[in-house]
Amino acid sequence: MENPKQKRSYTIAVIPGDGIGPEIVAAARQVLDHLAGLEGFRLDFAAYEAGASAYLKYGDPLPAESMAGCRAADAIFKGPTGLPEVRLPDGTEAGVLGGRLRSGLDLYVNLRPIKLYPNVPTALANRQPGEIDWVMVRENTEGLYASRGNGIVANTGQAATDTLMITRLGSERIIRYAFETARRRNGKKRVTCVDKSNVLRSFAFFRGIFKEIAAEYPDIEPDYLYVDAAAQALVLEPDRFDVIVTENLFGDILSDLGGATVGGIGVCAGANIGDRHAYFEPIHGSAPSLARTGRANPLAAILAGGLLLDYLGESRAAARLEQAVMQAFREKAIVLRPDGSAATGTQAVAEAVIQFSIFNSQFSIDSLAH
Repeated sequence: MENPKQKRSYTIAVIPGDGIGPEIVAAARQVLDHLAGLEGFRLDFAAYEAGASAYLKYGDPLPAESMAGCRAADAIFKGPTGLPEVRLPDGTEAGVLGGRLRSGLDLYVNLRPIKLYPNVPTALANRQPGEIDWVMVRENTEGLYASRGNGIVANTGQAATDTLMITRLGSERIIRYAFETARRRNGKKRVTCVDKSNVLRSFAFFRGIFKEIAAEYPDIEPDYLYVDAAAQALVLEPDRFDVIVTENLFGDILSDLGGATVGGIGVCAGANIGDRHAYFEPIHGSAPSLARTGRANPLAAILAGGLLLDYLGESRAAARLEQAVMQAFREKAIVLRPDGSAATGTQAVAEAVIQFSIFNSQFSIDSLAH
């Protein structure tokens, strides 16, 4: 496949998703199309069926045609998938795609920025924008989630087991990605290794590899926390963090905790990145109770679009989007309800970001790009 970072026209496979997915994806696409026009590149979106609705229709949440379209695209833009009532025979959700896409495309990086924006209520007293600004780099293909669908339940029905798997290859590549991320950011130049190495050999193995790789990055400060201590520190001293690297399950839990400190996961985007493929999504669920009410918050999807633009090499457009969101919050053009929904409505949020991205065209975007 042609390197997407060497061209100005990109094919984007779109999975609209379930519940509020189609609405927030549509809002994000408006923003992305607008930014493409401002910056002089083209995004060709191709929609594919996947998720709970596809499972009900085809018996497969990710039909072969949809997977092929994802493989062929320069990037994938995904809405939240899954519905609580659509289940596999083993009781797990049938429409969730994370395991299929991440394993099938070897997307070993799960990147989740956690950032407090102006005028966004936070559960942490007296915290200001700039004090909470860190990135979760979560290993995406191993850990306890590698046991997805392979757990064993004893014939007696009295016990069950899942296996946690950590390999040197998987650890080396995610840890190096974390250090490279810290090197690119304008932050504290610190990478925090989060594990449970005082109890489990697999995490002692992970920490040992972290120490080896940390020696290759003398400009980056290595930091260490057990996962329980990290959970406390995210609340008591969130300004400690710049980049966190950890195992799959721990990263999943801690990034949602981080989201709670910045107004909820409705403002949190995620990127799933490998050497050849990547997909971008809001990290929250499909919220079917909000579907078709016009109140769904599209910000996580819009911010996921910014991560997509950065991946494509369109850093000016990504910076313009980030600055527009920042300014829209600062000017209270975007207001969130306590439950994280959009007080002004889904469409109004997209229009506010578009409006402030036009406003920011008066300034030098080169100074914003990173």
